[in-house]
Amino acid sequence: MHEEHPVKLIVEDDLKRNRVTVIFRLILAIPHFLFLFFWTIGIFFAALANWVITLFAGMPPEGLHKFMCAYIRYVSHLNSYLWMVGNPYPGFVGEEGEYPIDVQLPARTAQTRWKTGVRIFIAIPALLLGTALGGSVNVQFPGGGRGGTRGGFGGGALGLSVAFLGWWASAFRGRMPKGLRDAGAYSVGYSAQVLAYILLVTESYPNADPTAMLATVERPPVHPVHLVGDADDLRFSRVTVFFRLPLAIPHLVWLVLWGVLAVIVAILNWFATLITGTPPAGFHRFLTRYVRYALHLNSFLYLAANPFPGFVGEEGRYPLDLQLPPRERQNRWKTGFRIFLAIPAAIVNSALGWALAVTAILTWFYALATGTAPWGLRNLAAYALRYGAQLNAYAFLLTDAYPHASPLEGADQPAQLSFAEPA
Repeated sequence: MHEEHPVKLIVEDDLKRNRVTVIFRLILAIPHFLFLFFWTIGIFFAALANWVITLFAGMPPEGLHKFMCAYIRYVSHLNSYLWMVGNPYPGFVGEEGEYPIDVQLPARTAQTRWKTGVRIFIAIPALLLGTALGGSVNVQFPGGGRGGTRGGFGGGALGLSVAFLGWWASAFRGRMPKGLRDAGAYSVGYSAQVLAYILLVTESYPNADPTAMLATVERPPVHPVHLVGDADDLRFSRVTVFFRLPLAIPHLVWLVLWGVLAVIVAILNWFATLITGTPPAGFHRFLTRYVRYALHLNSFLYLAANPFPGFVGEEGRYPLDLQLPPRERQNRWKTGFRIFLAIPAAIVNSALGWALAVTAILTWFYALATGTAPWGLRNLAAYALRYGAQLNAYAFLLTDAYPHASPLEGADQPAQLSFAEPA
């Protein structure tokens, strides 16, 4: 089992939001944007000096280490505020423990010189994933060509989706949905780990595992659509990894053909459920098979699992499997407006799709080199696949339980897929 990452996310948010500050959040944040701009200029020169000194001395200077830590905490506080993950107005000094969404950073330690010298190149995979999940900072770092490597401050796909949907939910309800808060907190935490790695606060590589990042966060209730199975074996065949896309072509053709029929059945199912309040048994079985098959295929295609999947979506026949609810009565007004109600979930799913694509590319290279998949990337992929399956089940009227955006599986879930890395 890997050691616990030294950059820890602390979540003490109560989900309550002040409607006035939510509505005017971007305007209220203008002083922070100006302050961040000037602080980032200072960080550029400080990072350059820190890199040179650490390269020769093998350890960052104490003063520069504290300066970097304050900056990382400040960016995390500001991201939390902008993405509706936290409610209070953040301070300007990045003080530890001053914000409900905080990061705990390690003390100064010796660092390996060769890793320091090529740090910016080693960090490229984490930067790619960070772009999909959260925001990076508009700052140049040494070692990335003539002018260094630039990262743009702002939200990644998931962070922006959380901010947009969280703004509407908080403005109307005065409360942030827990699923969106958890997803946003995960983005904040991963962005902090990436910054800490690049700024030489730690040489521990960023860990993409959402279950490790949110280890202290309360898990949500069990969703009727959840992952099950035995996917703890992360060994991969290099041959099937290399030819993964060609191998998937028959499945992709079959998915399109089955998908056309599934859409027709879904329309008929919508009318029947709207009239009777319960999906017809035949339609429910057909669409259940289709949603499970899509999960099996995507698990194979995006390298979340290794075996070649079957073509019929049979339950219990794939390591990464899907538990779907039995046919049950559904709320008619939710059924009538299902396509419109699903739009927010589709936005989150689109953002997670970017993260899933990046995860698959990184896993492809890693599995070719080592014959295994990284545990953290597998768990991130499982999160994205689970949410996509929940959206499919909701859209096809297999359940009227709304997809839950939290990266965490439901509490006390029976027959739960293990997401904890084995010792």
